[in-house]
Amino acid sequence: MNVDYPKRKHVRLKNYDYSRNGIYFVTICTQNRRCILSQIVLPRVVGAEMVGRGLAPAAPRLTACGRLVEEELTALMVRYPSVWIEKYVIMPNHIHALICLQEDTAGASPRPTLMQVLGTLKSLTTRRWNGMIGQPGAKLWQSGYHDHIIRDDNDFLTHWTYIDQNPARWTQDEYYQEERERQP
Repeated sequence: MNVDYPKRKHVRLKNYDYSRNGIYFVTICTQNRRCILSQIVLPRVVGAEMVGRGLAPAAPRLTACGRLVEEELTALMVRYPSVWIEKYVIMPNHIHALICLQEDTAGASPRPTLMQVLGTLKSLTTRRWNGMIGQPGAKLWQSGYHDHIIRDDNDFLTHWTYIDQNPARWTQDEYYQEERERQP
């Protein structure tokens, strides 16, 4: 039986060296876009007035899974001295991050590619999550990731602001789903 499977699109920029110095905006989604990383806490509206206006913007409240993702994300800077996490947000079913690949530091192992950095993050978080839920082999992440090469200061500021405002815009987000599957 000959079955035609869908062909995966290659979304990486052709002939671009993803180990070059640079800043990358990345998005990684959970498997089946399950809302297991955080819960967005929005300001409450009573009538036409905001309760607590000016005190705190919408923000993600991390689940146990989200906390382990945050731990491993920030630990990447220790594991790879040439990697710097400029900014990130952990949404219910995806993460956004601005990741900087810098010059190698003296005596450090070779600078990793963006793919190696994200592969490490996905592998370590999946292993820890599998142990936490007692289901070896369960998938935490979708395969692949979305990346955007930051081209200039304006582009950087645009993506920085996007990360800042993402929790407040959760219900309009392209990855939005009702937060059905919840993890403590």
